[in-house]
Amino acid sequence: MTTAERRGRPRNAAVDTAVIEAVLRLLEEGTPLGRLSMEGIARAAGVGKATVYRRWSGKEALLLDVMRSLEEEATELTGASVRDDLVLLLEFLRRRGLAKRSSAVFRAVLTEVRSQPRLWQEYQDTVIGARRDAVFGVLRRGRATGEIRADVDLELLTDLFTGPMLARAVLHDWQELPEGLAERIVDTVLEGVRPRAAG
Repeated sequence: MTTAERRGRPRNAAVDTAVIEAVLRLLEEGTPLGRLSMEGIARAAGVGKATVYRRWSGKEALLLDVMRSLEEEATELTGASVRDDLVLLLEFLRRRGLAKRSSAVFRAVLTEVRSQPRLWQEYQDTVIGARRDAVFGVLRRGRATGEIRADVDLELLTDLFTGPMLARAVLHDWQELPEGLAERIVDTVLEGVRPRAAG
Protein backbone atom coordinates (compact mmCIF):
# COMPACT_ATOMS: atom_id res chain seq x y z
CA MET A 1 0.00 0.00 0.00
CA THR A 2 1.63 3.21 -1.12
CA THR A 3 1.79 6.22 1.13
CA ALA A 4 0.71 8.38 -1.75
CA GLU A 5 -2.70 9.95 -1.64
CA ARG A 6 -5.10 8.45 -4.15
CA ARG A 7 -7.72 10.76 -5.55
CA GLY A 8 -9.08 11.77 -8.93
CA ARG A 9 -8.09 9.80 -12.01
CA PRO A 10 -6.38 6.39 -11.77
CA ARG A 11 -2.63 6.76 -11.34
CA ASN A 12 -0.33 6.37 -14.30
CA ALA A 13 2.42 3.89 -13.33
CA ALA A 14 4.79 5.44 -15.87
CA VAL A 15 4.56 8.80 -14.10
CA ASP A 16 5.20 7.16 -10.72
CA THR A 17 8.29 5.47 -12.16
CA ALA A 18 9.52 8.70 -13.75
CA VAL A 19 9.28 10.59 -10.45
CA ILE A 20 11.02 7.85 -8.44
CA GLU A 21 13.75 7.55 -11.08
CA ALA A 22 14.24 11.31 -10.96
CA VAL A 23 14.81 11.17 -7.20
CA LEU A 24 17.29 8.31 -7.57
CA ARG A 25 19.12 10.15 -10.35
CA LEU A 26 19.38 13.34 -8.31
CA LEU A 27 20.74 11.43 -5.31
CA GLU A 28 23.23 9.52 -7.46
CA GLU A 29 24.43 12.82 -8.88
CA GLY A 30 25.17 13.99 -5.35
CA THR A 31 22.21 16.24 -4.57
CA PRO A 32 21.92 16.37 -0.74
CA LEU A 33 18.59 15.25 0.66
CA GLY A 34 18.10 18.60 2.31
CA ARG A 35 18.21 20.32 -1.09
CA LEU A 36 15.66 18.01 -2.71
CA SER A 37 12.30 19.70 -3.16
CA MET A 38 9.04 18.51 -4.64
CA GLU A 39 9.35 21.28 -7.23
CA GLY A 40 12.86 20.23 -8.21
CA ILE A 41 11.88 16.57 -8.34
CA ALA A 42 8.90 17.37 -10.56
CA ARG A 43 11.16 19.38 -12.88
CA ALA A 44 13.70 16.54 -13.10
CA ALA A 45 10.91 14.06 -13.85
CA GLY A 46 9.39 16.28 -16.51
CA VAL A 47 6.02 16.54 -14.80
CA GLY A 48 4.07 19.26 -13.04
CA LYS A 49 4.37 19.86 -9.31
CA ALA A 50 0.65 19.18 -8.90
CA THR A 51 1.14 15.76 -10.48
CA VAL A 52 3.70 14.86 -7.83
CA TYR A 53 1.54 16.15 -4.98
CA ARG A 54 -1.42 14.11 -6.25
CA ARG A 55 0.66 11.01 -5.68
CA TRP A 56 2.65 11.88 -2.55
CA SER A 57 1.64 14.15 0.31
CA GLY A 58 5.21 15.37 0.74
CA LYS A 59 8.90 14.59 0.32
CA GLU A 60 9.04 12.07 3.19
CA ALA A 61 6.20 9.99 1.74
CA LEU A 62 7.90 10.04 -1.66
CA LEU A 63 11.22 8.96 -0.14
CA LEU A 64 9.54 5.96 1.45
CA ASP A 65 8.40 4.80 -1.98
CA VAL A 66 11.89 5.50 -3.33
CA MET A 67 13.30 3.15 -0.68
CA ARG A 68 10.72 0.52 -1.56
CA SER A 69 11.66 0.79 -5.22
CA LEU A 70 15.17 -0.37 -4.32
CA GLU A 71 13.83 -3.65 -2.99
CA GLU A 72 14.26 -6.76 -5.09
CA GLU A 73 12.07 -9.79 -4.85
CA ALA A 74 13.40 -12.03 -2.10
CA THR A 75 15.38 -15.11 -3.05
CA GLU A 76 13.37 -18.31 -3.09
CA LEU A 77 14.70 -20.65 -0.42
CA THR A 78 15.44 -24.29 -1.21
CA GLY A 79 14.70 -25.72 2.22
CA ALA A 80 17.54 -28.19 1.73
CA SER A 81 19.35 -27.14 4.90
CA VAL A 82 19.40 -24.27 7.34
CA ARG A 83 22.93 -23.40 6.25
CA ASP A 84 22.05 -23.24 2.55
CA ASP A 85 19.00 -21.06 3.14
CA LEU A 86 20.91 -18.69 5.41
CA VAL A 87 23.63 -18.36 2.78
CA LEU A 88 20.99 -17.50 0.17
CA LEU A 89 19.48 -14.81 2.40
CA LEU A 90 22.84 -13.25 3.26
CA GLU A 91 24.02 -13.43 -0.35
CA PHE A 92 20.92 -11.41 -1.25
CA LEU A 93 22.04 -8.74 1.24
CA ARG A 94 25.59 -8.85 -0.15
CA ARG A 95 24.41 -8.25 -3.71
CA ARG A 96 22.27 -5.33 -2.55
CA GLY A 97 25.28 -3.83 -0.80
CA LEU A 98 27.27 -3.97 -4.04
CA ALA A 99 24.57 -2.13 -6.01
CA LYS A 100 25.10 1.62 -6.14
CA ARG A 101 21.45 2.48 -5.67
CA SER A 102 21.07 0.00 -2.86
CA SER A 103 24.00 1.34 -0.87
CA ALA A 104 24.87 5.04 -1.16
CA VAL A 105 21.36 6.11 -2.17
CA PHE A 106 19.77 3.85 0.40
CA ARG A 107 21.91 5.28 3.20
CA ALA A 108 20.98 8.82 2.23
CA VAL A 109 17.26 8.11 2.08
CA LEU A 110 17.35 6.05 5.25
CA THR A 111 18.72 9.01 7.20
CA GLU A 112 15.82 11.18 6.12
CA VAL A 113 13.10 8.61 6.78
CA ARG A 114 14.38 7.78 10.26
CA SER A 115 13.67 11.36 11.30
CA GLN A 116 10.01 10.72 10.47
CA PRO A 117 8.75 8.20 13.08
CA ARG A 118 5.59 7.21 11.22
CA LEU A 119 7.37 6.56 7.94
CA TRP A 120 10.26 4.81 9.68
CA GLN A 121 7.82 2.51 11.47
CA GLU A 122 6.05 1.71 8.23
CA TYR A 123 9.36 0.83 6.57
CA GLN A 124 10.31 -1.29 9.58
CA ASP A 125 6.98 -3.12 9.45
CA THR A 126 7.15 -3.87 5.75
CA VAL A 127 10.62 -4.13 4.22
CA ILE A 128 12.82 -4.75 7.29
CA GLY A 129 10.19 -6.90 8.98
CA ALA A 130 9.90 -9.18 5.94
CA ARG A 131 13.67 -9.76 5.88
CA ARG A 132 13.86 -10.52 9.59
CA ASP A 133 10.88 -12.86 9.34
CA ALA A 134 12.61 -14.81 6.55
CA VAL A 135 15.79 -15.31 8.60
CA PHE A 136 13.84 -16.03 11.78
CA GLY A 137 11.75 -18.64 9.98
CA VAL A 138 14.86 -20.49 8.79
CA LEU A 139 16.35 -20.41 12.30
CA ARG A 140 13.13 -21.66 13.87
CA ARG A 141 13.16 -24.53 11.40
CA GLY A 142 16.79 -25.22 12.30
CA ARG A 143 15.93 -25.46 15.96
CA ALA A 144 13.10 -27.89 15.16
CA THR A 145 15.38 -30.12 13.08
CA GLY A 146 18.17 -30.07 15.66
CA GLU A 147 20.60 -28.06 13.53
CA ILE A 148 20.51 -25.26 16.12
CA ARG A 149 20.52 -25.70 19.90
CA ALA A 150 17.18 -25.34 21.68
CA ASP A 151 18.60 -22.85 24.22
CA VAL A 152 19.65 -20.25 21.63
CA ASP A 153 17.80 -16.92 21.52
CA LEU A 154 16.59 -16.79 17.90
CA GLU A 155 15.99 -13.03 17.93
CA LEU A 156 19.60 -12.45 18.95
CA LEU A 157 20.79 -15.06 16.47
CA THR A 158 18.97 -13.27 13.66
CA ASP A 159 21.01 -10.15 14.45
CA LEU A 160 24.24 -12.16 14.58
CA PHE A 161 23.66 -13.43 11.05
CA THR A 162 22.53 -10.20 9.43
CA GLY A 163 24.54 -7.68 11.46
CA PRO A 164 27.99 -8.17 9.85
CA MET A 165 26.66 -7.86 6.31
CA LEU A 166 24.53 -4.82 7.10
CA ALA A 167 27.38 -3.15 8.98
CA ARG A 168 29.66 -3.47 5.96
CA ALA A 169 27.04 -2.51 3.38
CA VAL A 170 25.37 0.37 5.22
CA LEU A 171 27.61 1.71 7.98
CA HIS A 172 31.07 1.11 6.52
CA ASP A 173 30.82 1.63 2.78
CA TRP A 174 34.59 1.47 2.43
CA GLN A 175 34.67 -2.20 3.42
CA GLU A 176 34.54 -4.82 0.70
CA LEU A 177 31.74 -7.34 0.24
CA PRO A 178 33.73 -10.15 -1.41
CA GLU A 179 32.28 -13.33 -2.83
CA GLY A 180 32.09 -16.01 -0.17
CA LEU A 181 31.34 -13.51 2.61
CA ALA A 182 27.84 -14.92 3.14
CA GLU A 183 29.24 -18.43 3.56
CA ARG A 184 31.90 -17.26 6.02
CA ILE A 185 29.38 -15.42 8.18
CA VAL A 186 26.94 -18.33 8.23
CA ASP A 187 29.58 -20.96 8.96
CA THR A 188 31.17 -18.89 11.73
CA VAL A 189 27.89 -18.22 13.54
CA LEU A 190 26.49 -21.73 13.03
CA GLU A 191 29.65 -23.21 14.54
CA GLY A 192 28.75 -21.56 17.82
CA VAL A 193 25.09 -22.58 17.96
CA ARG A 194 25.18 -26.20 16.79
CA PRO A 195 24.19 -28.84 19.36
CA ARG A 196 27.12 -29.74 21.59
CA ALA A 197 28.49 -33.24 21.47
CA ALA A 198 27.59 -35.33 24.51
CA GLY A 199 30.32 -36.22 26.91
